[in-house]
Amino acid sequence: MVARGDADLLAILTLSLQVSLTAVLVASLIAFPVGAALAVTRFRGQQAVIVVINALLGLPAVVAGLAIYLLLSRAGPLGPMGLLFTPTAMVIAQALLVFPLIAALSRQAVADAWREYREQFASLGASTSHTTMALLHDLRFSLMTIVLAAFGRAIAEVGAVMIVGGNIDGVTRVMTTAIALETSKGDLPLALGLGVVLLAIVLVLNVGVHLLRERALLQHG
Repeated sequence: MVARGDADLLAILTLSLQVSLTAVLVASLIAFPVGAALAVTRFRGQQAVIVVINALLGLPAVVAGLAIYLLLSRAGPLGPMGLLFTPTAMVIAQALLVFPLIAALSRQAVADAWREYREQFASLGASTSHTTMALLHDLRFSLMTIVLAAFGRAIAEVGAVMIVGGNIDGVTRVMTTAIALETSKGDLPLALGLGVVLLAIVLVLNVGVHLLRERALLQHG
């Protein structure tokens, strides 16, 4: 099925990539500034925010899915938007899951760099926003490894997307939910084909993370 480019498999793969890439992009646009701001600024309640973000790293996927389901259900505050059981709902769920991962890891990376270059930025009289952008740019290879790790987390997710997406054939069926469904139906060829593709994606991501980490070490070495 993989070799001949089975239509069902390709459709599921395409939707999986679209949902996960969009979720990681949305989460990154919010999480990177949040993580950097937590690293270079000081304000009341900062430690509490850091503790909450770190705690959310262990957020169970089904709990996140349930929270999004309640928000998007017909009786929920966002029910009139009609987003439940759509790819948009799956994007929201995955973004919620990877946001704390990106924010926590980027905060740590920026904090380490901030301790090293703090005096230099102070001597230049750089503003907080300029300092933050400069650090994010300097750490771009390290931050890319965070993005790849978040993408791996997102594309391997099953619980949350099953709850908010409904696993509707041709609409919200992604690789992980399809594997679970096809295995329960006894349709092992499709399940195995999707499993092979998912393993290949995870392998490529790990190779990418390794190469980017080596490049980051060379840059700072």
